[in-house]
Amino acid sequence: MYIPISVNKVLSFLILIFILKSANLSGQEYAIGADLSFLKNAEDKGFHFKENNIIKPGLLIFKEHGYNWIRLRLFHTPSDLPNNLDYTIAMAKKAKENSFKFLLDFHYSDTWADPGKQFTPLAWTGMSHHQLVKAVFEYSRETIKAFREAGAMPEMVQIGNEVINGMMWPDGKIPSNWDNFAELIQAGIKGVKAGCDSINRPKIMIHIDQGGNMNRTKYFFDKLLSYRIDFDFIGQSYYPWWHGSLLDLRSNMIFMAETYKKPIILVEVAYCSSPTEYKGKLAPFEESPGGQKEFLEEVNKIVLNTPDNLGAGIFWWEPATMGGRSTRDFFDENGNVLSVITVFDKYTRH
Repeated sequence: MYIPISVNKVLSFLILIFILKSANLSGQEYAIGADLSFLKNAEDKGFHFKENNIIKPGLLIFKEHGYNWIRLRLFHTPSDLPNNLDYTIAMAKKAKENSFKFLLDFHYSDTWADPGKQFTPLAWTGMSHHQLVKAVFEYSRETIKAFREAGAMPEMVQIGNEVINGMMWPDGKIPSNWDNFAELIQAGIKGVKAGCDSINRPKIMIHIDQGGNMNRTKYFFDKLLSYRIDFDFIGQSYYPWWHGSLLDLRSNMIFMAETYKKPIILVEVAYCSSPTEYKGKLAPFEESPGGQKEFLEEVNKIVLNTPDNLGAGIFWWEPATMGGRSTRDFFDENGNVLSVITVFDKYTRH
């Protein structure tokens, strides 16, 4: 029997399905973030962050311009850098007091871990693979318990930093030790979950540095998922002088969204405010305060236009050091914030 259905009813049904689908995929608020791991260190040393020559707490400057997330790295037992557990908890508590959400970046190292180096913590040297897996689990569990007890639980946790070549070399170096690497990643995830209560469980991110490289991204995540690793977010770094053009980034964002169906955050992006990376070659943007702002605007548009609302946010690395020490900074040598800070004003002010 034919039952006529009005066009309006069909349209209403389709709109409802679209809204429900969108709500499901974009339930995570869009992350406007910055890695502020050095901010407390700078302020503790007496450096003043300013806006229009007016001294303000660094966190407040970011908050007033729409930033809602911070990222903090954690080293196991650093000798030269400040980013140990006590320091990171203190910074996380300040961020929570200012209504920021917090992404914890486990390096599983005493110093910088990245594609070119993944040093095992000194305390774990000489351990067998089985002992390392146990150490990663216990360290992750106890670290998360410490944040929980301090009232500064992260909303999201990275298991390793830029792990395209593995972690904790040589045991977890890939491609030669994929089985070991997968077990170390799994131990970190299980440790994080074991350190939580049943209600406030952070999302899990796996972070690589291939923002504009679809082939390397596919190789890594296809292989990782073959081990049935359970994670929530894909993290990518995107520095155009290393990781390809904006069109390369766009293609990879589309690929990741359509292939893996997971939200994606560009958890490290940066551009320079004075000539640094493009001396002697053509740059996509002028290396100037204006070019830095234009770069972030264009990258953000690509993330916002990722299919199925799976572009979940963007973090700058690293905008708040001692001011002017790095041309990727948001602040000049006198501590005044540059125009790039205003990129998200039009999205967040009302």
